[in-house]
Amino acid sequence: MSDVQAAARHREIIFHHDHETPLQFLIELLHSVFKKPAADAFRFTDAILRDGKASCGTYPHDVAGDMLEAARQRIEVSGHPLRITSRETPSDQQYLDMCCKLCGLPCDDWISIKGVDTLVCDECVGVIASELPEVVGSKEFERACDALALHFTGIPRDRLVSTSRQFPGHMRADVQAGIDRLFTASQLRFFGIHEEHRYETLTFTSLMRTGQNAHAIAPAQYHDVDVGEAAPVKCLHNGLWLCRTDDGLRYAVVLSSHREYGYEAGTRIEIAVPTGADGAELVQRTFSELENAVSAARCYRGKVLSLDGDSDYRGHTRGVMVHKLPAVQREDVILPEATLKLLDRNVLSFVGNRPKLRRLGQSTRKGILLYGPPGTGKTHTIRYLASSLPGHTTLIITAAQVGLLPHYMSLARLLQPAMVVIEDVDLIARSRDDMDGPCEESMLNGLLNEMDGLKQDADILFILTTNRPEQLESALAGRPGRIDQAIEVPLPDEVGRRKLVQLYGSGLPLGDAVIGEAAGRTEGVSAAFIKELMRRVAQASIARDGGTSVESGDISEALDDMLFAGGKLNVSLLGGAREMAHA
Repeated sequence: MSDVQAAARHREIIFHHDHETPLQFLIELLHSVFKKPAADAFRFTDAILRDGKASCGTYPHDVAGDMLEAARQRIEVSGHPLRITSRETPSDQQYLDMCCKLCGLPCDDWISIKGVDTLVCDECVGVIASELPEVVGSKEFERACDALALHFTGIPRDRLVSTSRQFPGHMRADVQAGIDRLFTASQLRFFGIHEEHRYETLTFTSLMRTGQNAHAIAPAQYHDVDVGEAAPVKCLHNGLWLCRTDDGLRYAVVLSSHREYGYEAGTRIEIAVPTGADGAELVQRTFSELENAVSAARCYRGKVLSLDGDSDYRGHTRGVMVHKLPAVQREDVILPEATLKLLDRNVLSFVGNRPKLRRLGQSTRKGILLYGPPGTGKTHTIRYLASSLPGHTTLIITAAQVGLLPHYMSLARLLQPAMVVIEDVDLIARSRDDMDGPCEESMLNGLLNEMDGLKQDADILFILTTNRPEQLESALAGRPGRIDQAIEVPLPDEVGRRKLVQLYGSGLPLGDAVIGEAAGRTEGVSAAFIKELMRRVAQASIARDGGTSVESGDISEALDDMLFAGGKLNVSLLGGAREMAHA
């Protein structure tokens, strides 16, 4: 029985060309015995003339035998030399197993679909590939693995390769801008991904997982990042792009957060492409363009920034804070003329002459130390410098954030020209004899090494501030060349105090006599003291006549509270000279 089933159930009849048999006889034979319409018979004869032989078709075994016998009898009677042969063909199932599963034509092209080897001819693969964009763009998916499987149909997994790059998390706004420009135009589909385990880094390989561990497709998740503009930048938490180039190259892009315990989460970009030169060139070009977009750093350039550090100051950052400081004009900076000239010559003029200095082979980096008693206007002076250098990015570092110095310096190099401000530097740059241990000394060395390690042509300006220069003089003197100029921000003289009274009392009806009295009675105080004095004078004036006038008694009342009611401590807190408490 098995032998009967295994026997071929079909036969193929083949006509051979001979140059003597008339075509008219051949056409009549095909029509009468093989039931071919006239048009098919003519096409069949053309195939015999072209190829030397042609197959009339596949017939059941018994039918083919009867037709072959009838044809041979007519040939014998005609006396023509026409030769007809036959051969066995595979069984029905065997024949189907050798055909393309889509069009049914015989083929020997095997492709892997979901891990199963399947016969699909090249023509059908081409049709599938051409239709994929429409299918991928419209089909509903629940899992990332299903979307990726359809997107890369016909490409075995071992013929895919992925490459990744990682960018600092605090630059995610610029990374987002680059992504929006690079992938939006070529995307077929975009998906947000649900991350069940947030401690894992999302990768292309993990997205291809099937089964219960498969990643579900979810709404895209964004978080707002303030870059100092009217509207924040919406930065994507994670995402999967399915893309296709104009010449048909399919690729996928994965954005995720690279997480490592205790460190800043970076932005990770991974691109998966088919192996080969075209895919490698696409990856190299895409990453190059993305890195150029981040290097341009347009989101933070020219702004006043600080890093949002962890509370334990381990040197790991969570993001960038943009400070919207009011602009300070030169007339609002009340300093001695000699001090203003030093600032102009060593900061503003220096920055303006940087190109010429560079051409002459001179260094374009610089370190300035602003020192003076508390409340004299060092921070106010820095705001003036930031306002006067609109093309510079200003980075403000407090003493508590010195552990973040490597991150700040990375930003400074990226965003230069930059002004790096380190406030209250005396808290870390004390004399080595006064340090509590090697940790504090390493912070000082880190600061000085960063200043010393910059390239000669770095457009980075360091501004260090201190209220206690005597505590850091020996430390900085031990590493000469880091600070190019020390500039004192002194207590205001009488001319300066008059200007400060007018500046901070600009909304009050002040006469020359009142201005002179306020300036004369505040010798030895800071600008901060005068600012508070004018606020209290305004309060006294409001209590007396609703603020329509200012009298000498208003000044006396304010000074009594500031100098005597709170004792020496209050004088010190307000920025007044200690000896004033004895006046």
